Amino acid sequence: MPNSALSRRGFLASSGAALGAGMAAGQAAGANDRIRIGAIGTGSRGAAHLKGLAALSETHNVEVAAVCDVWRPNREGAAAAVEKAFGKKPFQTSRFGDVLARDDIDGVVIATPDFAHTPIMIEALKAGKDVYVEKPMSISLKNANKALDLARRHERVVQVGTQRRSEARWKAAHDFIASGKLGTVSWISAANCFNHPRWARDFSDCVEEDVDWDAYLFCRPKVPFDPRLLRRWHLYRMCTNGISGLWMTHLVDAAHMVMGSTYPSSAVAHGGIYVWKDGREHTDVFHALLDYPEGYLFDWAMTLTNASGTHYTVHGQYGILDLYACTYSGAGGLSGKAIEDGKLEAGPDGNHMGNWLDCMRSRERPVADIEFGHQHSVATIMAANALETGRRTRYDRKRRKLIED
Repeated sequence: MPNSALSRRGFLASSGAALGAGMAAGQAAGANDRIRIGAIGTGSRGAAHLKGLAALSETHNVEVAAVCDVWRPNREGAAAAVEKAFGKKPFQTSRFGDVLARDDIDGVVIATPDFAHTPIMIEALKAGKDVYVEKPMSISLKNANKALDLARRHERVVQVGTQRRSEARWKAAHDFIASGKLGTVSWISAANCFNHPRWARDFSDCVEEDVDWDAYLFCRPKVPFDPRLLRRWHLYRMCTNGISGLWMTHLVDAAHMVMGSTYPSSAVAHGGIYVWKDGREHTDVFHALLDYPEGYLFDWAMTLTNASGTHYTVHGQYGILDLYACTYSGAGGLSGKAIEDGKLEAGPDGNHMGNWLDCMRSRERPVADIEFGHQHSVATIMAANALETGRRTRYDRKRRKLIED
């Protein structure tokens, strides 16, 4: 594909991004100050976040003041929903730089296709905005490193959309494992299995005159308008790194939570396109194995070709912890040391968006801080690279680089 005639720098300039606007680094909103949010990407996930923010309007003194989407129907629909929820018309634009240039925007929610998550976040951090960014935080290790450094340098509050970090069961699992009741844990096994084309969004109503195509491709190679790249972006390499980033993100982040892990030592992966010959460039069956220096193997599989169910089990010397059923048992445990069957006790879940807003005021780090986003990004990038190259991929923590065997 030819390089874009519209450079990233040129795009930002043309969209009016005055990078450097926003609150000064570390400045907290006062308890009585209304937090004003800009929504960047207002598709299905972005629309859900708008509803979540509306539900927090009074308790967290927040409003959505700007909406940005490259596709006019999404943008106008979001603007109408915001006006109904908050009683004010929001600023509308197809270019995220216009949102970042506004002095009245304190933070942004980024819910675009995967490839734009970190590039937009980087510009938001430069502009002094706090950020809520959807997962995977990054599909580029270089960008992940840059974003983490910027967030720390500018003391920005970044919440990543790995919402399991606000679910009580995973903290309870961490405490259960840390207590030693399972014995030494050596294997975590997880799988997600579906058998229907959940990605097959209709694109017949997505026409070129309704799309700011240059804005969509701002950091990608210039290609002719193709509605499938907008509506079915999950299928294409220029938009995402596939099942690893789209799905494994949540499950590997959960492993980091329950085991107190940070980065894998190595990853291998395999997969293929076995059933869905629909022009996709990513596999419909994927299997990855990640080895951790804490001494366990994370095993994750996904299929889009058979609905055989999901599971998330932690295997120790004395039994198994089932994180979906929230139960534990002595199955497979050492004779005489196997644990008795029981129910994992967990408290109430937290509000992921609410936690971000709270931290915007306190300047504390949220539950899914960018540090954890960097960790899950590394893990999923390693798995995607292993699949792409057919080689085991290792991670050098000191140099923050991938190494292929």
